[in-house]
Amino acid sequence: MKSFGTSRRRLLQAATASLAAVAGSAVANAQTPDPAAGPGGLEEVHDCFGTYQAGIVTPQQPYGVLVAFNCVAENRAGLERLFRLLTTEITTLTKGGPVPEVDAKFPPPDSGMLGKTMYPDGLTITVSVGASLFNDRYGLANVKPAKLIPMERFPNDSPDASICHGDILLQFCANRQETALHALRAIIKNTPDLLAARWKLEGHLAPKDKRAVGEETPRNHLGFKDGTANPPHGDASLMTQLVWTKGGQNGEPQWTEGGSYQVVRIIRNFVERWDRTALNEQERIIGRHKYSGAPLGKTGEMDEPDFVATPDKSAIAADAHIRLANPRDAKAMATRILRRGYNYSTGLSKSGQMDMGLLFVCYQSDLDQGFRAIQQRLNGEALEEYIKPVGGGYFFALPGVANSDSFLGEALLQA
Repeated sequence: MKSFGTSRRRLLQAATASLAAVAGSAVANAQTPDPAAGPGGLEEVHDCFGTYQAGIVTPQQPYGVLVAFNCVAENRAGLERLFRLLTTEITTLTKGGPVPEVDAKFPPPDSGMLGKTMYPDGLTITVSVGASLFNDRYGLANVKPAKLIPMERFPNDSPDASICHGDILLQFCANRQETALHALRAIIKNTPDLLAARWKLEGHLAPKDKRAVGEETPRNHLGFKDGTANPPHGDASLMTQLVWTKGGQNGEPQWTEGGSYQVVRIIRNFVERWDRTALNEQERIIGRHKYSGAPLGKTGEMDEPDFVATPDKSAIAADAHIRLANPRDAKAMATRILRRGYNYSTGLSKSGQMDMGLLFVCYQSDLDQGFRAIQQRLNGEALEEYIKPVGGGYFFALPGVANSDSFLGEALLQA
């Protein structure tokens, strides 16, 4: 497997360089931007090297899949081999290139889902670790991120153990479904003795071309815009404050520098009940106008909710979602999180109801000051009648990989 991985990487790196040269020449000759290389294009590439992992503050792609794994590496050396292999696979898959050819008497090196060329297609693969990885198996107990714990059960939760937690979480995001699933299959193929899949859920957003008709903010399955008040991911200073963990501070091990606490919540929406609820009641529960996305009493989606000017709380209810999630006071501003969720739909429940909802994902520098603080405010909100969190977990997204001489989790294993 080792020699195959090395050969595959070299072939793809050479082929990718060739494709890049050809693409660059075509753009120069045409003197117009190549749509394939722009946002949403097949040639869109996100660099997998840097201080932070891609897929966190990266502009969100329309498709995502989260897969949690149990780590079955026998020892610490096996865990290092896993992290090195993941780094190699991520480097190869996110760059793209032609599929290597081998003797037909052997299994093909690639699933063939994408044909003979693996286009990068905006792919990012983000690797996170769960609290269970820090038990006695690999000698990591004393370097666990300070706030990383198994996800607790909140009052409205009904967790299904089969879709909760995990040692390793991989987040695949891409412009197209087949690109993310192709990457997942490649990693599973090459880690049979290291990873055992625990649970998987696919999610989607509206295609990017909806922006042309004024739908900049994605809508959830309740029909409301979701993410209006999200902190701007392009504000590096704000992301340093809200998203990236500071190693050596607040009890955090030094190796956590550049990582981030990741929360995943699988939240089922009772859409049949919601669809039979009056529009004014839906808007009262959320605190926004359904179609414009504006806070109640306002006209623009980005208008600030006027909590202070309505001390009687007549415009926006005391238990409205936006009021509880972010009261817009100084304390709440310190608990902001970067949301990166997707809608999901998996068919029908055993009772014949639609099984669909929100694959909620968020990142923050401090789990206690971020999601857990917000969830405490949301406990008992009016929206609970229509939603039920059923799975997910707390994870820690590893710091980035500086260059090709390093690998994911290196600082953790050296701590």
